[in-house]
Amino acid sequence: MSLTEDWSFGLWPDGLPVQIHGMDHDPYFADEGDLEAARELVAIVGPQLAELFVYPGDKHLFTDSSLPSYDPAATALVLRRSVEFLDKLG
Repeated sequence: MSLTEDWSFGLWPDGLPVQIHGMDHDPYFADEGDLEAARELVAIVGPQLAELFVYPGDKHLFTDSSLPSYDPAATALVLRRSVEFLDKLG
């Protein structure tokens, strides 16, 4: 999957920071091309604006504590990294 394919919404807006979080064996994120697209986005906009965090596992909604796929350790990292990301924006 590529950021230039038909499904893509277009170029990433200039100067807009982004974080992407997913599991390395998530059948939706990793196996359907989103992981490759995330890597492409980081390469295009640069690491000063885009960060990709990949966690070990095969769950998709791993931060939702109401689901069996919940991973508390990965969720703690997502939350910490997200707060740090938002702090940089403020």
